[in-house]
Amino acid sequence: MNPTSLLLATFILSIAGLFVFIWSLRKGLFDVETSGSKVIFTPDDIGHYHDPAADPHEIDTLNIQTGRRNISHSDIANRPHDHSSTLPCFVLFGSAVFWLVFASLAGLVSSYKLHNPDFLTHSLALTFGVMRTIHLNLVAYGWAPLGVLGLAMWMLPRLLRAPLVGGRFAIAGAVIWNIALIAGIAAIANGKNAGMEWLEIPWQVGVLFALGGMMIGLSMVFTLFTHKVHHLYVSVWYIGAALFWFPVLYIVAKMPGVHFGIEQATTNWWFAHNVLGLFYTPLSIAAVYYFLPKVIGRPVHSYNLSLLGFWTLAFFYGQVGAHHLIGGPVPEWLLTLSIVQSMMMLIPVVAFSLNQHLTLKGHFQALKHSPTLRFIVFGAMMYTLASVQGSFEALRSFNAVTHFTHFTVAHAHLGMYGFVSMVIFGGIYFVLPQILKFSWPYPKLISWHFWLVVAGFSVYMISLMTAGVLQGLALQDASKPFMDSVTVTLPWLKGRSLGGSLMVAGHLVFAFHFASMVVFALSTKPFQKLSLTTEG
Repeated sequence: MNPTSLLLATFILSIAGLFVFIWSLRKGLFDVETSGSKVIFTPDDIGHYHDPAADPHEIDTLNIQTGRRNISHSDIANRPHDHSSTLPCFVLFGSAVFWLVFASLAGLVSSYKLHNPDFLTHSLALTFGVMRTIHLNLVAYGWAPLGVLGLAMWMLPRLLRAPLVGGRFAIAGAVIWNIALIAGIAAIANGKNAGMEWLEIPWQVGVLFALGGMMIGLSMVFTLFTHKVHHLYVSVWYIGAALFWFPVLYIVAKMPGVHFGIEQATTNWWFAHNVLGLFYTPLSIAAVYYFLPKVIGRPVHSYNLSLLGFWTLAFFYGQVGAHHLIGGPVPEWLLTLSIVQSMMMLIPVVAFSLNQHLTLKGHFQALKHSPTLRFIVFGAMMYTLASVQGSFEALRSFNAVTHFTHFTVAHAHLGMYGFVSMVIFGGIYFVLPQILKFSWPYPKLISWHFWLVVAGFSVYMISLMTAGVLQGLALQDASKPFMDSVTVTLPWLKGRSLGGSLMVAGHLVFAFHFASMVVFALSTKPFQKLSLTTEG
């Protein structure tokens, strides 16, 4: 399999998507009527604010101040709920939070070693190359996928109004996935590395990821076929597409003995970029399109824009990863195609961003009272910034300065942390009280978590982007020795560690609060909290 074959396969999929898009137009999915945007609501949901993570009295006051309807919180709590996904979601969330703690510590150690390389040098497993790779894989295969899959598994039965099919298989899949991650991290710590970024875990362990992911994904895919709604909300489209795209990406990229040389580098960045844009991004956007309207009690402003964003993401994202190879021995047409598609990605980004702003317009005061909304909206804003930055970073003139610098690392964190992780945080704050039927025990810790990670992330991003630009300019100056491009970054790398320390503190607060809530909730009525119903 060569890069041309990959491009051809992507092109065929895009053409197939185009025909589906044309079919959707003929079926009237882009008509002015936007009743499809209301399928996520019950009749009583529209017209009032609701957030299980918020102080009920603050939400009541906000509803009264804005002239909106107030609904008894006991009435909401006593509504019939679907419990089929309760235990699978709990297992996925618990696993995600567990890996978040270790990923954070590994990342902080890696950051510190960049400006203090003699720190922890007595062991191979504690060297920068190993710790940085462990950090990446704990995020890429631990925290992030388990978090977004947990949100998807909770949303899907509610979006389809059908119970989750095969919940026990999803739990078994999550267990296998965790075993695979432990094995993969152990392999990396002992120097066994496949040598491709985002694909470092040996393919033998990758087979376990494929098996566990298949069991989790098929549970949701089978649930799709049992839907009881007249219209599939746009979040379902994003979830379904992500469940299709990820196995294709992972299996093709991890196939042993197939990719070599330039082809291997091309496949590497085809996967590394697409796993963010065609797996993490769709699932996170699905969460934004679900939680934001639910919290403010208002359907998404333009359902047509949401569909436009979905199809243009599907059309244009496939080959953007090749811009990481600008300047390398890669066919020029491939790089040009990547740059063009990177710029075309502005269309789905603008569609999404405009839609979220117009949906939230007139309800910004809810940000003060709703923890879920703060995290979700911040994440949506970071998606806009990350995507616009990524499009311009693909331009050759911009890329000449930022390539091979800390700026690229900052950009990756803008998308993976600023967008994906913040959306996961917000979603967990909304969902967990409904899973455990218990309120968050220390509401002030939610605010501490938010402001610690926002402050830390801001320091982190400013430091790394500044370091990257200075580093790139120094590298372009032929009169300066290489070491000048290193020393100029040192003060900013210390700023990165400071920001990272604040972020890790926020994660520890979140993990402590999560664990405390689980302990308090299960200690009251342990056998009534987590029920598992399987269908099929």
